[in-house]
Amino acid sequence: MSDFISQFWGYWVAGIVFLSLLWLTYLLKSQSVVKLPKGQQADVTGHKWDGDLEEYNNPLPFWWMGMFYITIVFAVVYLILYPGITIFPGVKAWSSVGQYQQESAAKEAAIKPLYDKYLKVDIPTLAKNDEAHKSGQSLFLTYCMQCHGSAARGATGFPNLTDNDWLYGGKPENILETLNNGRAGQMPAFGAAFGEEKVKDVANYVLKLASRNYDAVRAGRGEATFAQVCVACHQADGKGSQAIGAPNLTDKVWLYGGSERSIVETITNGRKNRMPAWKEALGDGKVHLLAAYVYGLSEREQTAAK
Repeated sequence: MSDFISQFWGYWVAGIVFLSLLWLTYLLKSQSVVKLPKGQQADVTGHKWDGDLEEYNNPLPFWWMGMFYITIVFAVVYLILYPGITIFPGVKAWSSVGQYQQESAAKEAAIKPLYDKYLKVDIPTLAKNDEAHKSGQSLFLTYCMQCHGSAARGATGFPNLTDNDWLYGGKPENILETLNNGRAGQMPAFGAAFGEEKVKDVANYVLKLASRNYDAVRAGRGEATFAQVCVACHQADGKGSQAIGAPNLTDKVWLYGGSERSIVETITNGRKNRMPAWKEALGDGKVHLLAAYVYGLSEREQTAAK
């Protein structure tokens, strides 16, 4: 807490810790030296069981008191070696973050030669390598499955990586660009500009483009609006533009659903989607291997379909 507010709280915690240890030491010492006068028996505490089994206030056995002293000594040694209080990092300067970084660095050093070897192989060739595929899958399950799923088939708002439909292109260089620098996709909200009826008209024209069930009257009206506004991103034929990540509206692939209700919601409220950049976090070797894995997923899917 002292790192965020004031150094005062660090000294506050340290003071409580030291005073507690001193008080416990004094308490143990004071209770271990009390002796009864010769011939006098210890008093009973008033606790009695089974009629005549009473509890006396005799001093604790020496071995038991010794165990308490050992715990105090252990606490002092621990606080000297490790960061138990905020104002002193400990002689070993240990931290969970530091240990993680050391272990990660050791692991990276051990496997770096493997990534360097893969980095020299072009992505289409690497995608066909079964050993590289397994290594890439391991990376994918660590960093990518949270959004795209363990089978890479995506979910609502997260693209399926196993098909041949790509917002920004499915060539190796496109996938590398996506992984390295990330993507920020945005569909503007047109609800306020169009109004409810015109939104439904455009939605039905989009349904027509995708060869789905649509209202012909609404689609006819929506075509004019589409030609005035939507062509800027989705092109006149509705097939989109991979240069800016504008989706193809004529196929059966829908990131947020292809029902009239979903399309109306998209046009009304817009959509924002973000793919994080991984270059800095993973490095060139891992990104290259991941790109080969993702590229290979769609290639294997297309091969299996044939």
